[in-house]
Amino acid sequence: MTKTGGFFRDLLRFIILTVVIVVPIRAYVAQPFIVSGVSMVPSFEDGEYLVIDELSYHFREPVRGEVIVFRYPKDPSKFFIKRVIGLPGETIKIAGGQVVIKMGETEFTLNEPYITDHNLGAAEETLDKGQYFVLGDNRSMSLDSRAWGAVPEDNIKGRVLVRLFPLDRITLFSKSSS
Repeated sequence: MTKTGGFFRDLLRFIILTVVIVVPIRAYVAQPFIVSGVSMVPSFEDGEYLVIDELSYHFREPVRGEVIVFRYPKDPSKFFIKRVIGLPGETIKIAGGQVVIKMGETEFTLNEPYITDHNLGAAEETLDKGQYFVLGDNRSMSLDSRAWGAVPEDNIKGRVLVRLFPLDRITLFSKSSS
């Protein structure tokens, strides 16, 4: 066999192996996402390159505090990135710059060290099964559940797993410490 024939056979083997490994991972496990806009500043900046974990939510529900990527409920062709604030069955009340979570008789004020802008406006919403209340970290510049309501669970694509770019901000995010 010629060197050229061996090269093309190895190249074909590499391409097939790449497709067999990369396509299922990209389709079912992880997907790239580029942040567009300032709604998540300072946690995530415009243009940052993230990897989204699409597998975890097949085994568990989203956790308060996780940053998720989801299909915008008003236009499912668009993807948004926001932080999970309210979980199914809870009532979320926003007033006086604070977020209060109520579930049954239990009520607490959310501690949000990741935000610098406490201009929240006012809102109140009770979530049904399979609904999540999400907010951007840059509250005054975020179009979120205050404007269009809860995110259905079926719209959630996944959670932020890794920030890959810019290189000086590479971060691996744990389950709920986004």
